Formats: sequence, structure tokens, C-alpha cells
Amino acid sequence: MMRELIEELFLPALKGECACLGSDDSAVLSLAEFSGGRLALTTDTYVVSPVFFPGGNIGDLAVNGTVNDLSMAGARPLYLTAGFVVEEGFPVADLAKILDSMKKAADRADVMIVAGDTKVVEHGKADGIFINTAGAGMVPAGLDITARGLKPGDVLIVSGTIGDHGMAVLSKREGLDFESDIKSDSAPLNGLVADMIAAGDINALRDPTRGGLASTLVEFASESGVGIVIDESSLPVREPVRGACEILGLDPLYVANEGKLVASVPRAAAKTVLAAMRKNAVGRESTIIGEVVAEPAGKVLMKTIIGGTRLVDMLSGEQLPRIC
Repeated sequence: MMRELIEELFLPALKGECACLGSDDSAVLSLAEFSGGRLALTTDTYVVSPVFFPGGNIGDLAVNGTVNDLSMAGARPLYLTAGFVVEEGFPVADLAKILDSMKKAADRADVMIVAGDTKVVEHGKADGIFINTAGAGMVPAGLDITARGLKPGDVLIVSGTIGDHGMAVLSKREGLDFESDIKSDSAPLNGLVADMIAAGDINALRDPTRGGLASTLVEFASESGVGIVIDESSLPVREPVRGACEILGLDPLYVANEGKLVASVPRAAAKTVLAAMRKNAVGRESTIIGEVVAEPAGKVLMKTIIGGTRLVDMLSGEQLPRIC
């Protein structure tokens, strides 16, 4: 039965043009064309609840999330693996939808799913389905983008509105209805990153997932030994998301995103990089939100809309569990 499941459902959905996804336990891949580059590897596990949410599902989320983790190192994502833990009784029709969305997401990001594994566990042991992914990509020679690369004088750019994904998942989970639809921003960012690199220098990149933009900025400041100052009035938040956060007592700064990035760019390159981002479909709402300063080192300050300044700290605890 397991063999039939793999041969009749998984392989037709995911194999595509890649001849390496079959009965072999390993994919043997050539990286000869990337001589001089460096190999980037990442892995992540997705346990989002509910599995289907406005704007996506666990399948495309897994692909996009792994592609984006590679992209934040400046890598060109190439290959993914996918491991599935499926609970007994999970609807085959739902599994087919998830696999189809994974294939479409992989095609959109121009990556191949080259190896996988499937395990079926007893009812009540996996909450429907969990997916583990791993990704491999290549960083071009001479490119060095890390979370530790911020420099005083840099400009901080976010690629669009924040908080969409976390609020989409929460509203679906809790059965909340708002006047305007709130959808996940789940999307691959590798094309956007490629456009940014072609436009100018990039010192640091990160996708603000769990813990939201605030936690990412605190990590930036701490790891680079610099200070960060952001302007609250510049933070892009959709009104439906802002309203939902106010109702629920949440801060959009700490709500997860799955299709956005924040970049630290030298001031001299900021104009050209921002223009390139806005030409890309997933970066049209890119905006400058602040700057990097020397002091206070390791701290993030926010100029509030009422004229004050407050300290932005790391998220304490898990504000919204099971959102990725």
C-alpha cells in the first residue's frame, strides 16, 4: 500500500522533469557549472495548523520557506527534498492538493524536488500531516551576504507589508471573520533577491518569519554589533491586518511573514536596489523603514508616530504557535 501511494500519488505529482526522483534512496546531482561558488544547505519542518489557510497550504509553504532560507544567503536555490509524516485517515484528496501546490511552487521558484520520504503514523500521532524539507543551492563566487553584515550608515528596506501570513493562519484557525480578506503572503523570494544583487551591494538579508520583523531586527543588531533605528510611520501594514491585530491585542511587528524580506543596503546603493525591488512582482510595495547606526550597539529603537522613541525587543515566548 505504501508503494502504491508513492507510485500513484507522490511520483506523478513531484517528479516532473527530474529523472532522479524514483526508487533510488539518493539523488546524484551535478554542480559542475558552479565552479568557484559555495554550496548552501538548509532544512526546515512545517507543522502549520490548519493545513489549508487563506492564500496557501502546508505544501507551497514548505517549498517557499526552504527556497527563501537559501535565498537569504544570496544562494540560487536548485534542489529540494521533502519528507512527509502523514496521519492515518488523512484524506487522499487533501494530500493530492498539497502535492500539487508543492509542484506548482517548485516550478514557480525554478527548483526541483529530487528526493523524498513518506511515513504513515497511527491516528492522533501527527495532527494530519507534517512536512520536512531540505534545500541546496549555490552562492556565486565573491558574494557574501549574512545576518552579520550590517554596517553603520546602511538603509533598511522591507519588501512589503508585514503580518499577513500570521494573521491569515490565526483567523482561519480560530474561525474569525473580518470585513476584508486577509491572505498569507507565502511566496518564493529567489527572483527578487537575484534582482537586488544585480542592482547593487547587499550587506544583509533575512526573511522575518517566526517572531516577525521585530525579532529579525534585534537579531541583526545583536549579531552585527550595531544599532538600528526604524520609523513606525514607515512600517507597511495592511489596514485589515492592523485592525485584526488591534482586536486581538497583537503587534504586527511580531507577527510572522512567509513572503517578505528585510535587507540592509549601503546608502549609496539604496535607491537603485529599491527601484529594482519595486519592479519585481513580490517587491512592489518595498519601502525604506530605517537605518543602521553605530550606537546603541545591539539595540533596536523605534520612532513612534506620537513623537517618542521606544525600545524594540525580541519576542518573548511563542506568540502565535503553529504558523509554519
